[in-house]
Amino acid sequence: MPSPLSALAREHLDRVRAFYDEAPTEPQAGARAYRALLAHYYNLLIPPDASVLEIGCGSGTLLGAVRARKKTGIDLSPAQVAAARCNVPDAEFHVQAGELLELAEKFDVIIVSDTLNLAADVQRLLERLHTVAHADTRLILNFQNTLWRPLLSIARGIGLKARQPQNSWLASSDLRNLLRLAGWTPVTRQSRILVPFDLFGIGSLVNRCLAPFFQWFCLTVFFVARRGRTPLAKPATVSVIIPARNEAGNIPAAVARTPEMGAGTELIFVEGHSRDNTWAEIQRVAAGNPQRKIKILQQTGKGKGDAVRAGFAVATGDILMILDADLTMPPEELPKFHDVIASGGAEFANGVRLVYPMDEKAMQFLNLCANKAFGLIFTWLLGQPVKDTLCGTKVLTRAHYERIAANRAYFGDFDPFGDFDLLFGAAKLNLKIADVPIRYRERTYGTTNIQRWKHGWLLLRMVLFAARKLKFV
Repeated sequence: MPSPLSALAREHLDRVRAFYDEAPTEPQAGARAYRALLAHYYNLLIPPDASVLEIGCGSGTLLGAVRARKKTGIDLSPAQVAAARCNVPDAEFHVQAGELLELAEKFDVIIVSDTLNLAADVQRLLERLHTVAHADTRLILNFQNTLWRPLLSIARGIGLKARQPQNSWLASSDLRNLLRLAGWTPVTRQSRILVPFDLFGIGSLVNRCLAPFFQWFCLTVFFVARRGRTPLAKPATVSVIIPARNEAGNIPAAVARTPEMGAGTELIFVEGHSRDNTWAEIQRVAAGNPQRKIKILQQTGKGKGDAVRAGFAVATGDILMILDADLTMPPEELPKFHDVIASGGAEFANGVRLVYPMDEKAMQFLNLCANKAFGLIFTWLLGQPVKDTLCGTKVLTRAHYERIAANRAYFGDFDPFGDFDLLFGAAKLNLKIADVPIRYRERTYGTTNIQRWKHGWLLLRMVLFAARKLKFV
């Protein structure tokens, strides 16, 4: 049972309840337009098959506009909840304060929209949300930028904005601290909405095209958070997918140097139309290592991305890994990736070659510059630090990969490399991405399959495509 609320906190909740019991249940035109914008951005963050709980749902305007499989709302005002039940008949509503939340169900997504500043105890409210969250629950919060405080005060003064009871003005730094104190880990932060009304279509154009470049000045700040570090429930099996094209000389070392991890490791070689004897060597090495669990197949399509998807399709492990057959990412480093996922430190582990010194000929200077540039661009695009997008080693659980694959239609089958399909998919699902530094080594056999200018132009096109899907929306 939660500890009792302090007398001061109860007094504050009583004042807020009394205010909203007397307030209109039908929002003003400006408030409806603003909440429609909020709903647009929430729908970009929430999978349509999710179960959603909104804390402080009011009369249900936002919850009614959110696309979800199941909707539940709570609010401390009986009058507002009564209106919500009429406005959103397909949802379930309860009269409760977030600080005293008691529901038996677990939800995929929890929304706290423009409510935190009215809370009597924000830390306690965030702590109570753990009671309705499972390991994969995403907490999505939005609150208004303190830079807008003078403008919003003026709008209230002239009747363009509804009055509010006494409230706080949280800053992003306050919320990050409160989330961590309450056992939540921030995943992303992004600001939206420069113009909170349509203005004959101009507002929509500004919010879509200019807001991503003027984050500091946006009205609304969105945070996505997950529960703190949650280790996997049991020791996990591992599948290491090794796409191989013209890599005959590296196959024996790939088997010999890849360690056993977790509850057991399978190696999956996917050969891709090699001009040398890679396929014959894969068959020979697999037959010669009966002590290892090895699967082999030849891809029918083209490109590393197709090979990765073919390997994932036959994998049986709980954790899926990609290891490039050139072995420039040493297989001995794979346990670090396993530990990040198994310990719950992150949900997507991304290799980084740009931290430790690398072999002199491991990466050409122009490639190094391009890698650093793409890292900066992707950090801005994804809202999470991603230092090296082009490292071939990516690791995630099978369950999260299946969710990415199920939502692949949002971006389409546009990635011949496989790295960006996974990165963009992880960002769309708000998975926590962690950079894992590795020591990048020089190739000892064969030549790279990367064509610098052709593939560089293709990467740039993919970045522009993803920006339209993730930022300029």
